[in-house]
Amino acid sequence: MLFSSIPFLYYFLPLVLLIYALVPFRGKNLVLLAASLFFYFYGEPVYVLLMLGSILSAYLHGLLIDRFRSTKLGKVFLVSSVVTSLLLLGFFKYADFFITNINSLTGSEIKLLKLALPIGISFYTFQTLSYTVDVYRGEAKVQKSFIRLATYVALFPQLIAGPIVRYTTVEEELSSRKHTLKDAAEGGARFVYGLAKKILIANLLGELCNIFRNSGEKTVGFYWIYAIAFSLHIYFDFSGYSDMAIGLGRIFGFHFLENFNYPYISKSVSEFWRRWHMSLGSWFRDYVYIPLGGNRVSKWKWFRNIAIVWFLTGFWHGADWNFIVWGVYFAAFLLLERLWLGDLLGKLPKVINHLYVLFVIVISFVIFNANGMDQAIQDIRGMFGGLDIPLWGAETAYYLRSYGVVLIVAVFGATPLTRRLIERAKENQTVQKALVVVEPLVLALLLLVMTGYLVDGSFNPFLYFRF
Repeated sequence: MLFSSIPFLYYFLPLVLLIYALVPFRGKNLVLLAASLFFYFYGEPVYVLLMLGSILSAYLHGLLIDRFRSTKLGKVFLVSSVVTSLLLLGFFKYADFFITNINSLTGSEIKLLKLALPIGISFYTFQTLSYTVDVYRGEAKVQKSFIRLATYVALFPQLIAGPIVRYTTVEEELSSRKHTLKDAAEGGARFVYGLAKKILIANLLGELCNIFRNSGEKTVGFYWIYAIAFSLHIYFDFSGYSDMAIGLGRIFGFHFLENFNYPYISKSVSEFWRRWHMSLGSWFRDYVYIPLGGNRVSKWKWFRNIAIVWFLTGFWHGADWNFIVWGVYFAAFLLLERLWLGDLLGKLPKVINHLYVLFVIVISFVIFNANGMDQAIQDIRGMFGGLDIPLWGAETAYYLRSYGVVLIVAVFGATPLTRRLIERAKENQTVQKALVVVEPLVLALLLLVMTGYLVDGSFNPFLYFRF
């Protein structure tokens, strides 16, 4: 089930909100758990059992780790928990990748398993991993209620595409949380704005990317338009989903951490990754990079740590070589910035720094979105005149005109300019009073327009569903 769908917006969500509001607090987690299981079952009837198995494993391992934390058995159960989670993820997500590469290297003919990828497995696996590790470290209290732990992992606002919510973030709210009209109103507004980012911007940019792929008259200019459009598309798609997840969480009394902070205004690649998909970056930092020694080791071990983290970051995103290359690509730039490029950037005008980051990011997403490395190389060659194609053409000009407005809106929307203008306007008391009336009308109008798009539109999955 998609957030950006009529069944979710007008059947599932209103019914869940009604039941949730009517039951006493002691029953609210159960309502959320039942709703979340139905939400997942709606799209993955069989794999809901896999998710429940993953939750049960985390629950039992958590109890055993807590019971034997001060003994060697505690570490044994921690290792068992990590191995179990990674084996499940590895089998369902990466089995065919390894089989394909073994066949290529050895000439063998092992049959592919062709397993469907369980939606959200990368996200809920990282959540169960962080829970058992935090229990072992003593940073989280073991959860003795299976219902509460299952609610945390399966919570439908963030279940299938993040953000990766740490158990410690919602630990207190699972057992005691406040529900206020202010939180509900702010959460509802955040949800609608996120939905607008998805439907009114990301989906239109996605259409342009599909048109490019299907075009028989590609030009160098069209390759660049596609690269920029996809870079904006993935930002508005994923940040829009994160906004919706955070907004829904707020309605139900949970306060998830932010996942995006205007990454395209960054002045270095390092800063970009402090602003983009922040829940994933902090997860790898706390559970991989720092345990490996972080940067408090020799230079060569530090190189190794960076390489491992970014290899895993790329591989986490998908079982194909272009994702691995994408991760290693970023590792190279992060190392260069730490070693000498960062000092150079500090001496250059800010506009040059921004252009450098945007160039690196646009190229990275061309690699990311390719169907394998052959297509990635083809796309990059097309961008730099390496193919026998013209610089510009009538079809390129036509589609630039057709999608020019949404591209301009997306460019400005990816900066904090609009937010700053609104915040400055709110300093005026008259504007504040007007917004009390105007904002609900704007939200209602947005919802009405988006409903029209959904009724008349086609299937519009979130990009990160495949991860």
